[in-house]
Parts: sequence; structure tokens; C-alpha cells
Amino acid sequence: MIEIGSHPQRVPMASSAKPTVYVVDDDAAVLGSLRFLLETDGFAVRTFKNATALLNAAGAPGADCYVIDYKMPDINGIDLAGRLRKSDSDTPVILITGYPDENISTRAAAVGVKDVVLKPLLDENLVKCIRHAIQDRRGN
Repeated sequence: MIEIGSHPQRVPMASSAKPTVYVVDDDAAVLGSLRFLLETDGFAVRTFKNATALLNAAGAPGADCYVIDYKMPDINGIDLAGRLRKSDSDTPVILITGYPDENISTRAAAVGVKDVVLKPLLDENLVKCIRHAIQDRRGN
């Protein structure tokens, strides 16, 4: 796992409402797996098959955290994170990738990505990153 932030332990969410995570990935199997993982862990999940689908859902209720794949055919995850920052500057973004590269981490940090998590290690690592990102945003 490549991490931009530091996350030493799992901490339960403080709010009783389910935090909402928007997941963007062009791989339907990954979307299904992440939906199952995150819903099982107590998150509300909305999935998008590509960056354009998320951007077109502008009227949708806000996310508490975005989980975005790096390599997608329409817009890569770093460019999408940059676009989201312009309209939704405080919602944390976590980038997932199957392409470990220090350049990706550096570029992701430059647009405000909270963490970069490697596929296929998306289980507890990703859940911890999401929980910490949401807690940081809420100031818990």
C-alpha cells in the first residue's frame, strides 16, 4: 500500500448516520466488490462506472468520501480528483490503483488526494483510510 497519510489503527465512526462513499471504477467487478465490502462495513455506497458518470450526477446528494480508480478510459483518477476539488474542496478523495508508482502518489497529493491504496489490497486498508478521512473531515 502506498499511503500519503498515516493511519495507525481502526477507529469507529462517531456519527450514527451512515457515511456515504462514492466509488468510481470502470471495472464492474471491482465496483461490485467494493460495494459489498463497504456496505458490509456500514457505509452507504453509490457507484459510478466512470468519471463522466460521476460528473454528470452533479445534482446527487454529496459524498462523505470519494474512492476513485486511477486508470479509467475517460478521465484518470488524478484529473477527476482535481475537478472535484474545484467544486467540493473538503470531501476527501482516496485513489485506488493497480499501478504502483511514486509519481502517482506525488501527483495525487498535489491535487489533494488523501491516500493512495493499491489494488488488490482493498479490504481493511481501504476501509481504514475511508474511516480516517471522514473523521478528519468531521474534526473527530
